Amino acid sequence: MADANQIIDNEVKSNDVVLFMKGTPQFPMCGFSGQVVQILNYLGVPYKGVNVLDDETIRQGIKDYSNWPTIPQLYVKGEFVGGCDITREMFQAGELQQLFADKGIPVQQSA
Repeated sequence: MADANQIIDNEVKSNDVVLFMKGTPQFPMCGFSGQVVQILNYLGVPYKGVNVLDDETIRQGIKDYSNWPTIPQLYVKGEFVGGCDITREMFQAGELQQLFADKGIPVQQSA
């Protein structure tokens, strides 16, 4: 059986955009996760949500993997972007949209 670090590493490397969150994209279980989901959905970016509440080893493991103490955590093309505040600030400044463009990830932003 793979350990948490291997599972997390596989998710990060096999998905262009992955969000480690509390709950699911359809039913976020915390406000911070919900905010990041709203941003990604608004931008129309395809992403995978990983519910850390389903597995305590993943919940702690993602914090160790990124050396970041909080959830949610957003990864783009294998690179840790940040949590809710950083993601929101980047979105508001247009930097998140530019990051997706630079990484070749299509954005279908709502008008």
